[in-house]
Amino acid sequence: MAAKDSTGIEIDLLLEALYQKYGYDFRQYSDAHIKRRITNRMVLSGYNTVSEMQFQLLHNKSFANDLLHDLSITVTEMFRDPNFYRSVREKIIPILKTYPFIKIWHAGCSTGEEVYSMAILLTEEGLMERATIYATDFNQRALDEAKQGIFSNNLIKEYTSNYQASGGKASFSDYYIADDNMAIMNKNLKKNIVWANHNLVTDSVFAEVHMILCRNVLIYFKRELQNKVHRMFYESLINGGVLCLGSKEGMYFSELKDVYQELDAKQKIFKKKY
Repeated sequence: MAAKDSTGIEIDLLLEALYQKYGYDFRQYSDAHIKRRITNRMVLSGYNTVSEMQFQLLHNKSFANDLLHDLSITVTEMFRDPNFYRSVREKIIPILKTYPFIKIWHAGCSTGEEVYSMAILLTEEGLMERATIYATDFNQRALDEAKQGIFSNNLIKEYTSNYQASGGKASFSDYYIADDNMAIMNKNLKKNIVWANHNLVTDSVFAEVHMILCRNVLIYFKRELQNKVHRMFYESLINGGVLCLGSKEGMYFSELKDVYQELDAKQKIFKKKY
């Protein structure tokens, strides 16, 4: 193994301190992702080295929260990748309709945009009344934002376009109330959503579910951690359950690739074999 430079060693020590002090484990995240986020926090906070940040991490909870937020994966939008949601309507909804009740797990839900997207889709397909959506993330700040369901009006035009391209069956404006600045999602979309703190890295199986969505999260994990999370997902899914990954992810390199069948190779949708 090649020797690490000073910055790499400092980052390792910072991640170890974060784990030992607060229990959040980023040691198996991809090096490039971690270095980019930590360097950005270092510049924003006016420090010259990563080591200078370690004292603040250990003794300043506000700084620790800021760093934790930086390391979280929060790139998301409503009906992100519209073709994925088209595939959900065409290939997954018919499967879900065969069950008397449905449990769906959004793992790594961030600020909730994709959770509300699924709630809208289930509503339009007549499934929301018999569905429970478990929306989980380790970032409590993101979860608190998600529960509110309040988004900037500047984003609504893009979300509306995504919704229409995804095969939406109504007007997107039916699902929120807006003023000059903000839009809040309707209460009826929230009633069957259970928001919970869950860490994919350190926590165990969350629930037995019919469908798991974890899109564009695993790409930030090293291979060993990816396999660990895949095992958790496999144990969480019922036989015949559906796993949805992100556009840059897949099962090809997973040790569990043979226990799934592809429902949509392009959209990274897989069905657990019986």
